[in-house]
Amino acid sequence: MIDNLEYNTEREHLIIPEYGRHIQKMINHAKTQETKEERNKVAKAIISVMGNMQPHLRDVPDFQHKLWDQLFIMANFELDVDSPYEKPTKEVFEERPEVLEYPQNFPKYRFYGNNIKTMIDVANTWEEGELKEALTYTIANHMKKCFLNWNKDTVEDAVIFDHLFELSGGKINLKDSTEALSESSSLLRTKGKYSGSSSKKPHHKKSSSNRQRKRY
Repeated sequence: MIDNLEYNTEREHLIIPEYGRHIQKMINHAKTQETKEERNKVAKAIISVMGNMQPHLRDVPDFQHKLWDQLFIMANFELDVDSPYEKPTKEVFEERPEVLEYPQNFPKYRFYGNNIKTMIDVANTWEEGELKEALTYTIANHMKKCFLNWNKDTVEDAVIFDHLFELSGGKINLKDSTEALSESSSLLRTKGKYSGSSSKKPHHKKSSSNRQRKRY
């Protein structure tokens, strides 16, 4: 009996393991039937069993279509039966999907984030004037804050102006500006306005022994 033991490593590879080995053997048996009428009969029986194994998917649209596609996949597209749906092909099944492109406008300056680029694009559409100038310096200060959060403790304004010029496609040029950006210390200042007030309050621990007992 020991010599007749069958190990999973020696068995046939399961294409869709969720259905188990018995379904795979039934499909292999259907492929050996001589007439198409017999193969159709066995295939419909297999589809019925596969549907009973996944009752939670019966309300899913195109559930039967999915079962027939899985039947042909597990048969390695070698089962010649009449399907109520279009038969899938091996070429389409093995076709590699297209590479998914991630939105990385300027991966060179990732520490700025995509919102900065969106703000710069909006600023480029504005007409020259005080509002655009105020928006431009607001963007530059925010860029400086992002730069400080991810890189160094200090940064020259000229560096921010160069990056802004590059990200705007040369449309926003503050390189010759005499107005300085906010100081690094003010941009990195933490919001601790009420942080010290709570620490000054004494903390009294209540003792369980002081609790008043209920009297009857």
